[in-house]
Formats: sequence, C-alpha cells, structure tokens
Amino acid sequence: MKRTTGGAGLLVYAVFYLAFLYVPVLFLPLFSFNDSPFIAFPLSGFTTRWYAQLFADTAVQGALFNSLRVGAAAAIIATALGLPAAKALTRYRVPGGSAVLGLANLSLFIPEIVLGISLLVLLNVVAVSLSLWTVVLGHIVICVPFAITVLMSRMEGFDRNLEEASLDLGEGTWMTFWRVTFPLALPGIVSSLLLCFMVSFDDFLIAYFLAGNETTLPIYIWGQLRFPYKLPAVLALGALILVTSTALVVIAEWIRSRGLEERRHRMVGA
Repeated sequence: MKRTTGGAGLLVYAVFYLAFLYVPVLFLPLFSFNDSPFIAFPLSGFTTRWYAQLFADTAVQGALFNSLRVGAAAAIIATALGLPAAKALTRYRVPGGSAVLGLANLSLFIPEIVLGISLLVLLNVVAVSLSLWTVVLGHIVICVPFAITVLMSRMEGFDRNLEEASLDLGEGTWMTFWRVTFPLALPGIVSSLLLCFMVSFDDFLIAYFLAGNETTLPIYIWGQLRFPYKLPAVLALGALILVTSTALVVIAEWIRSRGLEERRHRMVGA
C-alpha cells in the first residue's frame, strides 16, 4: 500500500515538475498563431500571417544566415578540438587528467555575462576587431566542454585491440584513427556537432558582447522586443527556434544512445 502511494506521489510530482518547465514555453507557439498583436486571452482567431511577415523580412534572413554560419563554424571547431582531448582522456593515463577535464569544463560554471565581458576585454587588449569570427571564438569556449563530454561518453569502453590490430598490420597512427577510431566514434561526433550547434545558435550574451556591428538571430530578437507591433513576428520566430532546437536535441540524443546501444551489443557478443 505504501509503495503504491509513493509511486502515485512521484507521478504527481513528475507531472507538476514537467508542467512547471514546459507549459510556459507552450504559450510561445500558441500566441504565434493568434490573430491579434496583443498577448491576451481569449484568442482573437487563428492566423499564419505572422509567419508570412517573418519570412518576408530580409533582416531576419540576414540574422539567421549569420547564426547558421557561426553555429556551424563553432560546432565543427569545438568538435575537432574535443575529439583528441576525449581520446587522450579515455585512452591514456594523462597526468592530472581530472584537473585538465575540470579546467576544460570551467566555462560551464562561469556566468556568461562575466565570460562575455572577459573575452571582450581580452580582444580589445590584443586589438582584434569584433565580428562574427570573434563570436565564433567565444562560442568555441562554451562549446568545447559539451563536445568533450559527449565524445568521452562515446569513446569510453572502446576495444583498444582494434586500434592495436590496425597498428600491427602496418597502418600508421593517422590512418588508424581514420579507418578505425573515427568510424566507431562517428555517432558521438554527429551528436557533438548537433549539440554544439544548438548551444551556439541559441546563445545571446556572448554574441551580444562580441558581435560588434554584426547581428545574430538572438540579438535580432532582443532588438525587436522594443517594438510592440513586431512582437507577434518575434513569437513566430521563437516558436520556430523552439521546434528546431528540440528536434536537434532529440536527434543528438538518439544518435548518442544508438551508438551506446551498438557498443553494448558488440561487448556482449564478444
């Protein structure tokens, strides 16, 4: 009886917890279809004109293109930096490996506003002009920890005999990496790319400090909030970003989980 009561209590807690997290977010797509520029109940009617207005705005398209470029560059570079780090931390006994991993993850615990100001001061000291490339640099700093974590979860438990067999058969270190390690780590690499892209695409504070005269999508949304008549289009844009971000997270997690499941099957079969 107690066990049944406890299970029901946990279920109620889980429902309220999920509702607290996600119900407010659901108002975003709801009001993006409201046939009124004012956010209020009852809804005036159903319309898609805010989405049509959004797709016709060239400023949105420019900001979106900038965010896509920044996100792609940050994801590729962060994953390229995280892959050898994850391989070293999982394959070898690196002196102070825990300290190195903690240092790599330090940017996750520093408030982004502090990190953004620090990077801005550093770039001003070395006389680097602010642009989309400085935004990429800042996003690499916050994306590398995610890349290392995802790739380490993929590379832990790999059978080292496969790499050793490749080396014994005459392949060099580089070709062993491309023919053995890289294919096995590919699900983790794809997951890292998607996750890093999402982190970069959604970031506002780092981009706000480092973009200079350039505009990314989060900065554009922030600027449009000053104009009440543009709020419905911003809601439509936010709804699209919400759906896209959710899809990327689900795809990244599915790829990572599938890779772990395949690895478990191989270990059981061996």
